[in-house]
Amino acid sequence: MELRVLQYFLAVAREQNISAAAQSLHLTQPTLSRQLRELEEELGKQLMIRGNRKITLTEEGMLLRKRAEEILDLVGRTEKEIAQSDETVSGDLYIGTGETDGVRQIAKTAHQLQESHPGIRFHIVSGDAVDVCERLDKGLLDFGVLLGDMDKTKYNFLELPMKDTWGVLMQRSSPLAEKAAVLPQDLWDKPLILSRQVDNKSGLYRWLRKEPTELYTVATYNLIYNASLMVDEGMGYAFTLDKLVNTTGSDLCFRPLKPKLEMGMYLVWKKSQIFTRAMELFLGLIQKNLSPSQEEEV
Repeated sequence: MELRVLQYFLAVAREQNISAAAQSLHLTQPTLSRQLRELEEELGKQLMIRGNRKITLTEEGMLLRKRAEEILDLVGRTEKEIAQSDETVSGDLYIGTGETDGVRQIAKTAHQLQESHPGIRFHIVSGDAVDVCERLDKGLLDFGVLLGDMDKTKYNFLELPMKDTWGVLMQRSSPLAEKAAVLPQDLWDKPLILSRQVDNKSGLYRWLRKEPTELYTVATYNLIYNASLMVDEGMGYAFTLDKLVNTTGSDLCFRPLKPKLEMGMYLVWKKSQIFTRAMELFLGLIQKNLSPSQEEEV
């Protein structure tokens, strides 16, 4: 399977039309059609359904599209890293993270590093822990920021001093908004909006002192902005982390949990990771910015 053919396949998947894809690739339509047929024959699978006006990917075609995008992205990054000058530190750093105010420390360090090395570009990829770990494992991310529990045997990591505090986002008109903090029993009969990751974080259920099946969960989310819209529309109460939603001047408010429930934070990277100079500088600078007591785990 050649990279060139993968690029042809992605062009067709993007345009959903062989003629349009051939034009964008500066190929003749018969040449492109032949390349696609040979690809399907090589894989032994039908990758697309050819309609009169539109190309539709099969299930196998959708899988190949995802993998082809990852492969070509990794190839492009590798070519850039190898082509870098020995004298000038430049390149791209990819960092995956969930929604957390801890990204502020990442942004601070990134800004400091770019002041001395303007050729370094940062790409922040948002996703939950499953997304971040999957991309780390495939080499599509250089670093990840993970919250709460994580596999310390799988990754090298730097424990960050920041803590995220759990609480509830609610309408200001709610009776619970009159309280300084929310107790577990306050939520036992309330419609709850939970993070998609909560299923993997038993700490929240332990705090609630209830099994998931005993709770009234009306929705889940992976982006807090969407959750805030559901709260604003009266769907329920959203469990979220502090400092993610600016409630100033809005009809929403945030109340912390009581007893307090916090999540630790880690900067992680693959144990087999080969460090570029840009990665070394970033890690060294963020270690310098943290408390002297923070040490890298190897």
